[in-house]
Amino acid sequence: MLSQTVEYALRAMVQLTYAAPHPSSTEVLAQTTQVPRAYLSKVLQSLRRAGLVQLQRGNGGGVRLGRAPGDVSILEVVNAVEPIRRISTCPLGLSSHGQRLCPLHGKLDAAFAVLEASFAETTLADIVSAPHGGSKPLCNSAQEVL
Repeated sequence: MLSQTVEYALRAMVQLTYAAPHPSSTEVLAQTTQVPRAYLSKVLQSLRRAGLVQLQRGNGGGVRLGRAPGDVSILEVVNAVEPIRRISTCPLGLSSHGQRLCPLHGKLDAAFAVLEASFAETTLADIVSAPHGGSKPLCNSAQEVL
């Protein structure tokens, strides 16, 4: 249901949350999140445009969160790279449906609404502080790699 780009963005943001407030190099971030470096660079640019990360070149630079983890919702991360597309009119363009959705598309849109609401109320801080039963969400912490 979620694209690979969204998955990669979420992995990167969770990893940056673990590393916060310290920056991570793109190389370390790619390694710990298992995201191809070139793809990660594109994802990071989208996250930067949304104000979710800061990129700094040079010695002591790297990638870091643009805001506190408790202030960044999962929905913001998703919308930065590939927004959830709600269904407001018939995707088939059937004039007989008018502005009303058929039962199938109505049900799909309702599911998207639940997903959107869940993502809106969940922050990066919630993800990293949730009980993890011995495995950390999505990737290893920066401390384990460094």
